[in-house]
Amino acid sequence: MLQIVFNDISAAELSVLPTKIQFQLFEAMDIKPGDLEEALLEKKFGVLERSGGRKLYRCRAGDHRIYFGVKDGNVRVHRVLNKNTFADFLYRSNLPGGGEDEALSQSKNFWKLIDEGDKTLKTA
Repeated sequence: MLQIVFNDISAAELSVLPTKIQFQLFEAMDIKPGDLEEALLEKKFGVLERSGGRKLYRCRAGDHRIYFGVKDGNVRVHRVLNKNTFADFLYRSNLPGGGEDEALSQSKNFWKLIDEGDKTLKTA
C-alpha cells in the first residue's frame, strides 16, 4: 500500500493552505503504487539531483510546488512551498539560468531546506 508521508515542516506548510489548494496539490501529484518507478516519476515530475545520487521530484500545482522523494515504496514529502518563495530564493541566491530544477539542484541553500525537513520526518 502506498503511503504519502509528511515531515513536520511540510505538514505545517500544507496545513496553512486553504483546503481547496490542498486538494489541488494532491490531485496534481496523482501517484499510484505502480507509478513509483524512477522512469515514470521522471516523465511526470521535475527532477532535482544532489551530488551523491539523491533525487527529489517537483510537482507543480498552480502557485505551489511539492518537493518529494521515494523511499521504501513510500512518497516522502519534504517541502510544500509557494512558487514565489522559490522565485525570491533564486533571485537572492543569484543562481545561474538553465532551468529551475538545474539551478536548485546546484544550490546548497535549497538542499539545506530539504535536510531541515528530513530531520523532522517520523516514520513508523
